[in-house]
Amino acid sequence: MQLCVALDLPSQSENLALAKSLQPYDIWLKVGFRTFIRDGRNFLEELKEINPNFKIFLDLKLYDIPNTMADAAEEIAQMGVDMFNIHASAGKKAMQTVMQRLERFEKRPLVLAVTALTSFDYQSFKEIYGADIDEKATQFALQSYQAGLDGVVCSVYESRMIKHETDRNFLTLTPGIRPFGEASDDQKRVADIATAHKEQVDIIVVGRPVYKADKPAEVVEKILEAL
Repeated sequence: MQLCVALDLPSQSENLALAKSLQPYDIWLKVGFRTFIRDGRNFLEELKEINPNFKIFLDLKLYDIPNTMADAAEEIAQMGVDMFNIHASAGKKAMQTVMQRLERFEKRPLVLAVTALTSFDYQSFKEIYGADIDEKATQFALQSYQAGLDGVVCSVYESRMIKHETDRNFLTLTPGIRPFGEASDDQKRVADIATAHKEQVDIIVVGRPVYKADKPAEVVEKILEAL
């Protein structure tokens, strides 16, 4: 299991300071909407300058018509990021189109599909998608697998089921991780490290428990020891 730290602080300088404090660790760093819109491609390059072994997960959750998603995927691949994500609910054709477009790259980024956002509880998810989370997440994951993606973004509680329906090597990345039982904040389906291990998660994403800590590096060290 690998660690991904979310760079979700309010300013570029704060995120860079956090990354510099984590320089000794060859971990994943997640760059999301706000950070990327504000700081752009140069920020990604600055992260690699801090530690060339940082792996960058660009968390933009692409969702559009197939050709537009594929166009965006090509641009992302040219940035040199290590992983990005798209929405599985954009459909199997969109996912296939993205993967076909990336075939020309000798070294392409990993591509994950978002199944169900971890901010959903079971009732609110069903109101939108008309099905239970477990059922729909598995369906989305299977379609992603068939479309040639590398894995999915899901909650801890769907990981083992998804691997059972696809392949043990099909990656599961799980947000909403509270390593040692911290507050869940705006996430609904959260879990700790022990549960993530049990559910065969490949990559855990940790945000607030790291970047809100007085000494983030010590928290990361503790998490890596637990992994």
